[in-house]
This record gives sequence, C-alpha cells and structure tokens, in this order.
Amino acid sequence: MIGEGIESTNQRNHSFVQDRVEVGFFTDPTVCIGCKACEVACKEWNDVPDDGFVWSGNSYDNTGRLGASTWRHVLFLEQDRQKGNQITGAMGLTNPQSARSSPAAAGEPQLEDPFRWIFLSDVCKHCEEAGCLEACPTGSIVRTEVGSVFVQDDVCNGCGYCVVSCPFGVIDRRPQPLPDAGGAFKCTFCYDRQKSGLVPACAKVCPTESIVFGRLDDLRARAANRVRQLKQNGYSDAQLYDPQETSVRGLHAFFLILGEPEAYGLPPNPEVPTIYLKSAWLSAIATAIAALVVVLATFLLFA
Repeated sequence: MIGEGIESTNQRNHSFVQDRVEVGFFTDPTVCIGCKACEVACKEWNDVPDDGFVWSGNSYDNTGRLGASTWRHVLFLEQDRQKGNQITGAMGLTNPQSARSSPAAAGEPQLEDPFRWIFLSDVCKHCEEAGCLEACPTGSIVRTEVGSVFVQDDVCNGCGYCVVSCPFGVIDRRPQPLPDAGGAFKCTFCYDRQKSGLVPACAKVCPTESIVFGRLDDLRARAANRVRQLKQNGYSDAQLYDPQETSVRGLHAFFLILGEPEAYGLPPNPEVPTIYLKSAWLSAIATAIAALVVVLATFLLFA
C-alpha cells in the first residue's frame, strides 16, 4: 500500500478525463495516521472557508462532520474493541476493593482493556445513482466524464432539494453563498485538477496512501485484496463499504472499515429517495380516485 513513489497513482499525471475513464477513491483507515493533511489540502486548493474556530472538545476531531465548508473530514473513532491482533496491557482489576480484601482475588491476573483508535477520511461518495443529482431541478448537478458528481455553483438556485436527497448527509448550503451562486457545496473530486491531468489534492498529499486515487475497477480489485490480507492478519471484522446492492448502486469513493458502518456514521443500506416515487404516486392516484368516488356519491345522494 505504501512506498510506490512516483509509480503510485496518487503521484503521477493521468488522462482519465480525456479517456472518459471512471475513477474513484479507495480509503483505508488501517494505514491512516489522522494527520488531517487531506482536510488542509482540500481547503487550500478549493478555497473552502473555515467552519469556525470553536473547540468542540470531541476527542481531537474538531471538524465534526462533512458539510458545505468541510469537503474532507477525518473521523477519530474510539472503541472498546481489539484491533486485529493487538495486545493491550493490563489496565486494572475488575474490582480493586475486593482484591485488597481477598487474598484469592488479589492473586488473580489483571484484566486486559481492549481499545482501538481508528481514523477514517470521509468524503462525498459520488454515488453511481446520486440522490442529489436526481433531485436537482435546475440541472446544476451533473455527472462528469470520470463518473463523479459535480455541482455547478453558478447554476444552483439554493433550493436545498439536494440536501435532503443525499442518503449520506454530505451536501449542504453555506449561510453566505458565493456571489452569483446558489450556495450548495460538496467535494468536486478536484474536477479542475483532473481536467489538467492532476490527482485530487487530498490523495496527492496523503503521506501513507490511506486515500488512493485511480481507475475505479483497479481500486475495487485492490480493496478486495486488502480485505483478504487484513483478515489473514487477524482483522476479522474488516470489510468493504461499497453498497452496490442498494439503489445507490455503488460508490466512486468507497471505504475499508473495521466493524459495522453505523460506527462511522454510514448507513448500512443507503437508498436514494426516488425509489419511493412509485409508491408515492400510487398512493396519490388512489387518494384522487377515492376523493372522486366520494364526490360523485355525494352528488348522487343529494340529487
């Protein structure tokens, strides 16, 4: 995963846009060190404003979540579980008072206290079937040549339909939109950089290649191999988060996770809202027919 140098897809120039090749991000938290270089690079390149400088006190993760002014967010996840073959030190007795009063209890070995700290760099998923794109009434959200989902600020009217239609809660509006822009913002996949053959800023600066950029099919093969490797090394709860079986139909920014997706704020079965359109229209039609029947019956009754 690390040490490919200039041969890494994170470092060399490409022609994916010109060749119309689908690309993606593969994010592996098992090699992330939580440096937040991706957050900084994203803000610097895209001129993304700050979210305020109020200390949250929530571990070292002061960013909080993705939003209109946070397009990359490194989640700090603390769990009372073992990480792979991790061996934790003895952290205290079950009941120190009883140990002092009981010679037998005092002679028992101390219990281990499992603990793991996971860093995951979250981003817009650039869904294969994007709820934000389907809900946009102005056509400001489009699909690019590389399969990413891009918001055209100058076309956005700020209606907010995309905000409520994203199953991951990624896209949002800023309190003060840019001049001549509607105000809805999210990760652009550094589309401007990609058109020039450059790698997205977050992947370019990642020192451990926790974020890997490249062809989508290559990344999925690489991710599957990484899961197998981790399972062989004791990470029994390693899995890929790339829900291809739901109406989202897969992600262009997918993740390797340890444990369940809910712990990372990821829905286990994300669905785009449009899957409910059929039942909604059927209900509306049934209601209209019922109302018409009631009206006709009333006229016949009092005629």
